[in-house]
Amino acid sequence: MLRMIYEITTRWDEALWKKAEQVYNEAFPEHGRKNRALIRNMFERGICQLHTWRIGEDVIAMALTAMNTKARMLIIDYIAVRQEQRGHGVGLACMHDIRNWAESEANCLGIVIEVEAEPSKENADRIRFWERSGFHLTDYVHTYIWVPETYRAMYMSFGTFEQYDGRQLFDYITEYHEKAYRVKGE
Repeated sequence: MLRMIYEITTRWDEALWKKAEQVYNEAFPEHGRKNRALIRNMFERGICQLHTWRIGEDVIAMALTAMNTKARMLIIDYIAVRQEQRGHGVGLACMHDIRNWAESEANCLGIVIEVEAEPSKENADRIRFWERSGFHLTDYVHTYIWVPETYRAMYMSFGTFEQYDGRQLFDYITEYHEKAYRVKGE
């Protein structure tokens, strides 16, 4: 694998987003992603970070994350690797970078993500990826009122292993989603 350059920004950068957006749009169907205006609004309100990995000038992976400062948890909203780069360890390398940043620079106690709960090969493959990355699956199945899919939380704890309750983790995730969809100035 070629050497990737890892960068993080908390400010909206139109040119950088256009590069990251190509990876984002390729990985997530339109109904499963936030639109550009919403993401820009999140940056303007200071509630997210954009992580990018590039080789040369090409962004080959991206992630959108948010901090829950009270719980000291990093929430991964989206992470995606270019299709042609998948299966070569890029995703695991990205998670290694995110973990190092979250633990050493962002002073987090852990990372949380949500995964679709419906039993399918695709969902099982995603869960295996997250487990290989160091995440633990919780038993609690969460149902949102605005989407038909059910979800489960997965977490990575830094330092001593700590069992997190899935309901508690979804409180953090839901709080973030509510902030993300709030209009600037509310």
